[in-house]
Amino acid sequence: MSTNQTLKGDELATTQGESGPRRSSAALTLTAGLLGFALVCLDASIVNVALPAIGSSLGGGMSGLQWVVDAYTLAFAALMLSTGAFSDRAGASRAFGLGAAVFTLASAACGLAPNLPALIGARVVQGMAAAVVLPASLALVRQAYADPARRARAVAGWAAGGSAAVALGPVVGGALTTAWDWRWIFFVNLPVGALILALLVRAPRSRRRPAPLDLPGQVTAVVALTALTFAVIEGGAEGWAALAVAVVAAVVFVRIEARQSHPVVPLGLFRNRTVAVAVAAGAAVSVAFYGLVFVFSLFFQQVQHRSALQAGLMFLPMTGLIAVTNVVAGKLAGRHGPRLPMLVGQGLAVVGLLMTLYVDSGTPAVLVALLLVPMALGCALTVPPLTAAMLEAVPAERAGLAAGVLNAARQTAGALGIAVFGTLISDGFVAGMRVSVIVSAALLAVTGLLSFRLAGPSASSA
Repeated sequence: MSTNQTLKGDELATTQGESGPRRSSAALTLTAGLLGFALVCLDASIVNVALPAIGSSLGGGMSGLQWVVDAYTLAFAALMLSTGAFSDRAGASRAFGLGAAVFTLASAACGLAPNLPALIGARVVQGMAAAVVLPASLALVRQAYADPARRARAVAGWAAGGSAAVALGPVVGGALTTAWDWRWIFFVNLPVGALILALLVRAPRSRRRPAPLDLPGQVTAVVALTALTFAVIEGGAEGWAALAVAVVAAVVFVRIEARQSHPVVPLGLFRNRTVAVAVAAGAAVSVAFYGLVFVFSLFFQQVQHRSALQAGLMFLPMTGLIAVTNVVAGKLAGRHGPRLPMLVGQGLAVVGLLMTLYVDSGTPAVLVALLLVPMALGCALTVPPLTAAMLEAVPAERAGLAAGVLNAARQTAGALGIAVFGTLISDGFVAGMRVSVIVSAALLAVTGLLSFRLAGPSASSA
């Protein structure tokens, strides 16, 4: 599933024409940015099929496996609110280099982790670095091309790289875990990270731009999201205490954002109906997609006793079609407005989810893989138009901020979906899986109804 984020492009420190050495440096910059985006997307999906092997090696039970995924996702989501501004302040090339270097080192730490707490800690650092890499990589790609047509093709290639990484993640993770060891799902990042840094040496330096940072808002957002996730995963007395912390932090966050001149989440954005619907629909899609990929990764291995490679291959039918469906969704949104593809996408996802309610331990794995396809296609149809709708609903100068809010909401929702669904399946896998499916379908049905409130094709064209 591609991640769409629009930023104010940095100006290049050089002003050469797009010929000769300039054309060569633009191609190198695009390659570095594409690889960086693909790397952070790959790490969001490659881990799922390796979870049983990690659990067997390091222990920790279901809650430990949830944290292996959510430690990365939460850090990624929460810090994405501020890393666009950080990229502007430091310069996109410097921010991207720093993020890629830290991500590579954190990947090595993940692969060498002697125990589960060490692995989870390294995953947090990975997520923090990924939050820097994503906006900086897009800013680098945008600034490398002065011509709008070439820039559009470059950004499309950048987005396609992320989609391909998400599609290949489960298969690559399964193959590495089966052929060698789960640690190789992290070691594979090292040569890619080294290549990115080598390419970046040839890329032009970016100018620094003044960009305000809302540190109090960022800190309280991290505390609130982490405490809420902890409450869901851990439960018990500690869970209730964490929930209280989350509520207090959320209240403080809202008060801070209401008073900040440059908040990380401008609360006024949500008074716009289109923004509110887009964020809600994006969150529902992420709960369904990421939450159920987590659940079915464990289902194939723990319930049906298949290898990690077999489990990864079971996701190929659904993930392999996502990039193509994203393109189709964009064309539909351009022709008919965002409402139609969003309604069709969410409706298809709901129907697909309800079909999986009949899955149990004896259902052939190939049939399960095929039953997951409608859900994935529905989600892929929904995301591009909701992103476009949100960006059209805000002034151009706030597009980057709005995209950061949308992507942070989607990543956060995915992390909470994994936390909730992991708790449900720990008390009885198949029964918990069916409840998870019902929750996902209900959320998408509600946001599908809300999508009727979006502008139709005539308003969109106007």
